[in-house]
Amino acid sequence: LILQLFSLSCVFQLLPLAGVVSFAAVGALSFSVYSLFSKSDVIINKGVNPEPWETVDPTKPQKLLTIHQKWKPIEELEDVRKLTK
Repeated sequence: LILQLFSLSCVFQLLPLAGVVSFAAVGALSFSVYSLFSKSDVIINKGVNPEPWETVDPTKPQKLLTIHQKWKPIEELEDVRKLTK
């Protein structure tokens, strides 16, 4: 493995490719961790809360980027949700 790393540094044409692939891998991993800890619909342990979508705040946007969108709870749906609990 160490020999392969030293041989990679000798081939200068592969350095940009290795950099781009590494950057993409780090970006994918960081977005996965971000989604895991900040999104309410991503579950690791179903035993703790099997239906996490029931506790989603409708006033908080769930998209990565929202532009000029107002999120308001629908009163009828909130009443139905309170009755079914």
